[in-house]
Amino acid sequence: MKAIVFLDPQKVAVEEIDDPRIEHPADAIVQVESAGLCGSDLHVYYGRETGIDVPTALGHEFVGRVVEVGPDVKEFSIGDRVSAPFTTNCGNCFYCLTGLTCRCEHGQLFGWRQAGIGLHGGQAQFVRVPMADATLVSVGNLSSDLAILFGDNLSTGFFCADLAGISPGGVYVVIGCGAVGLISVLAALEKGAKQVFAVDMLRHRREHAIAFGATQASDPCEIKDLVLSASQGRGADAVLELVGLPDAQQLAFDLLRPGGTIATIGCHCERHFAFSPVQAYDKNLTYRTGRCPARFYMDQLKESTCQGKFDRLKSLVSHRFQLQDGVRAYDVFANRQDNCLKAVLDFG
Repeated sequence: MKAIVFLDPQKVAVEEIDDPRIEHPADAIVQVESAGLCGSDLHVYYGRETGIDVPTALGHEFVGRVVEVGPDVKEFSIGDRVSAPFTTNCGNCFYCLTGLTCRCEHGQLFGWRQAGIGLHGGQAQFVRVPMADATLVSVGNLSSDLAILFGDNLSTGFFCADLAGISPGGVYVVIGCGAVGLISVLAALEKGAKQVFAVDMLRHRREHAIAFGATQASDPCEIKDLVLSASQGRGADAVLELVGLPDAQQLAFDLLRPGGTIATIGCHCERHFAFSPVQAYDKNLTYRTGRCPARFYMDQLKESTCQGKFDRLKSLVSHRFQLQDGVRAYDVFANRQDNCLKAVLDFG
């Protein structure tokens, strides 16, 4: 099969790799219809996360149809249209039963293989899905763009808002207005926030944030005065940080009021925080972070998604590519060319 594979930092290629096969009775094979490029993919692309085998098929956002199932798969049949979270999960371990599906004792991340162990990703014609009954979600006739967002970006945006502890009347800041940041703006408003300020270096992303309901959108240089003015000089009650770089972490700290919360979804690869333990202590800071339990959130959000509540999110998909144009897709997405916000690969 053809897949977009990682070769070296800032070097991917569309190559032929072995077709996946049933390796365990609980596996399913999914033929991919569409796949997304995610900001998390760029940590691998730029070499900020190391250790991945070469070549590994990248990607963890995909929607498609089941084309083969192992004998233990009971919930899905050939032809079912499905989406998946970015990690597999068993549904029965301590972590799955408590809702932390991303830390399943048997789970694996799509698009990460190291020392020969792990899973190829969804930017490929076919994907092997272990523990299919617990991992996959039926999406019926849901649009492919929403089905892709459903398994990662949508779930992660709502998870970030939950980490932030949104309450009516508070002042909140979202740093980073990529797809997940924009969904976090929407999620904060859904949870009752009255003032949500958005921060991004790029004007077109700030414009999207306003369209999604942000009170104001600013670049990092101007945001502090806006937040102080809105909060009687205290600072934000919570900051939702979705960038994953030290400058964003420091800005979150600077904007936060004493006793506030930083909710970090940005995938940090640095060894140290941008602020010190003493600074955190002196601000009575609550810092909440971690991988989103996307499979748990898919259950929480499925009904609303299928009923059309989040149809406006389809506007996040700004660029479409065919699989054979995968190298170009990564170049455009990674370098934010042509105001690229969300890139999708179609396999038609």
